[in-house]
Amino acid sequence: MGHGAPHLILVSGPAASGKSRWAEHLAQSSGSAVVVLATGPLLPEDSSWQARLEKHRRRRPATWRTLEVGGELSDALRGLAKEELALVDSLGTWVAAHLDCGASQWGELVACLVETLLAIPCSVVLVSEETGWGVVPMTAAGGRFRDRLGELQQQLSPHCDAAWLVTQGRAIDLTRLATPVPTP
Repeated sequence: MGHGAPHLILVSGPAASGKSRWAEHLAQSSGSAVVVLATGPLLPEDSSWQARLEKHRRRRPATWRTLEVGGELSDALRGLAKEELALVDSLGTWVAAHLDCGASQWGELVACLVETLLAIPCSVVLVSEETGWGVVPMTAAGGRFRDRLGELQQQLSPHCDAAWLVTQGRAIDLTRLATPVPTP
């Protein structure tokens, strides 16, 4: 993203809110060569998942490169060039890929991701789901997912140059309009 442009941008929102479309808009507006880092599983046997993936692919310009990185996000980010922009879609599927990790291993993965994001020379747009907006997960894994994703967003947010909340197809500039919650 040109000189003085944001290095890290966090775009979050609930399911089907338009967050990926907004992130794609920001990426396309950057003028950089865009590399989509897809963190979700391929699931070739799941036709509804395949339809969702295809919908995302059709929306993106043909010049964008897509890498299916699954849970190997930090490694993929380290392989990008300065002039590229990484569009990570999404942190939620990255968290899900590591849901079986114990607390210690999870902490190491998060620390590695944050360290990588701060060290790489290219700009990054991170897409993340908002969870727990009223629904309490009925399973331990669901609660762990909600907590890990929320904590990851809070760890990343102070390092981001811009943060957007997308809901109802509208993007809200959190960097301009919000006040950070004090940490204990």
